[in-house]
Amino acid sequence: MVKSISFLTLFGLLATVMGFAPKAFVGRSNGSTLSMSASERTYIMIKPDGVQRGLVGNIVSRFETKGYKLVAMKTKQADADLLEQHYIDLVEKPFFPKLKEYMLSGPVCCMVWEGKEAVSTGRKMLGATNPLESAPGTIRGDFCIEVGRNICHGSDSVENAEKVSSLGV
Repeated sequence: MVKSISFLTLFGLLATVMGFAPKAFVGRSNGSTLSMSASERTYIMIKPDGVQRGLVGNIVSRFETKGYKLVAMKTKQADADLLEQHYIDLVEKPFFPKLKEYMLSGPVCCMVWEGKEAVSTGRKMLGATNPLESAPGTIRGDFCIEVGRNICHGSDSVENAEKVSSLGV
């Protein structure tokens, strides 16, 4: 007999097997899982400029203040192969070599956050991809100082959050 497994538990197991998350990432402490209608997970990465400028604590604080739960966090040096997988849709773009150089310039902080509408709210909290278009009060609007260094990446869907988390980027 095949036992049913929730999406969140499967997501947590995959992240654990890929070396991204601690065991606490799998399910909840009481063994239950949240239904997707109540909660979802998103992937947020603080890019090298955000880590180098000491913004990790401030960014984490904003998500916690908003009520989201940090379920996994890992600081690491990205490698070229993982970046090409993560940015597979951009590899052929003329700006990709500069993006790759930037992403290899220092460590990144990879996080998985959980909560209601975590993907859409997380992206709103980050602000527009182009920091010049980011509203004050957003992470990019408050902290970005250069267009090519926009501090964070936020998944645009639960599926992409799962995919990127499994890569460990």
